[in-house]
Amino acid sequence: MHSDQTQPRIDAFTLPAGSAPVACVDIGGTKVAVNIVDDLGIRGKVAEPTATSGAPDALAQQIIRLIGQSCAAAGVAQASLTRVGVSSCGPFVLRDGLVELAAPNICGGLAGKARGLPNDWQTALLEAPLRAAFAQVRVENDGIGALEAERRWGALQQGGAPLAHCAYVTWSTGIGTGLCVDGRVLRGKNGNAGHAGHIFVSDNLDALCGCGNVGDVEGLVAGNALARRFAAAGYPSAAMLFEAAYAGDTRAEAIIDEVCRVMGRMLYSLIATLDLQRISVGGSVYWHHRDYLLPRLRAAVRGKLAPLTDGCEIVSAGLGERVGDFGALALVA
Repeated sequence: MHSDQTQPRIDAFTLPAGSAPVACVDIGGTKVAVNIVDDLGIRGKVAEPTATSGAPDALAQQIIRLIGQSCAAAGVAQASLTRVGVSSCGPFVLRDGLVELAAPNICGGLAGKARGLPNDWQTALLEAPLRAAFAQVRVENDGIGALEAERRWGALQQGGAPLAHCAYVTWSTGIGTGLCVDGRVLRGKNGNAGHAGHIFVSDNLDALCGCGNVGDVEGLVAGNALARRFAAAGYPSAAMLFEAAYAGDTRAEAIIDEVCRVMGRMLYSLIATLDLQRISVGGSVYWHHRDYLLPRLRAAVRGKLAPLTDGCEIVSAGLGERVGDFGALALVA
């Protein structure tokens, strides 16, 4: 249930003539996607469900294999890759200066068996195995990657210039953000700045987040949280919850209204804390239902401490469903 938006010509994107190829890796709680990008464009996309079983380096080994498959599909020699950009869900843990993932939707050891993940990982190895396989690797939180992409090619620019005070928010399997204030992208001590999805907003005991928190934003409104919380009410997936609301189911409508109030509180907190000009919102849950959700998110913020909120727009991601791909590209292009 949505209308078409005018998008930048992202399918025609190429690196400058003569540029060597780069690999772009987007790691989410649900899937891993890899593209090769060079002066011929964005090619060889491959994707698989995110590895969540086996040894703690299973995800890194999956990425190395997928990069090889992407190179083969694009007709590019893997040895010719100059850089690998990895845009990943977090949080991150640094071990000897290298990123490991402590991601709630990947590492089953964080919240325990109640989450149903088939592993007991506290962290998943990532950067060290990749650096052993490739010469240059840059790993960033996916919120930061998407923020940089939206500032360069998407909705977080004005007159062709990146906005100085802005945020990107993903509403998907998890909830993540990328933050920019005074023209500086915020990273924090371990690259974890922007994990606003783990802000506590409720004591709701049915909202167990994969991080182990009960009642944080992600545990309440993320895609897999909606399925866990409302399956017993007859909505076994986020998609079925929205379908019911579109069909006039008033109970489903009320659930979504409450979910939007929770997300709206998080957006308001970002605006009040950081004094933002614009927030762009993407991610699979939001994007597939953006016409339904965007007015509700705006209404949840509108009128609250007007001196702060009146000057801030909430908009849909300019890069649409491709924001993850371009988030990884922004790290290396």
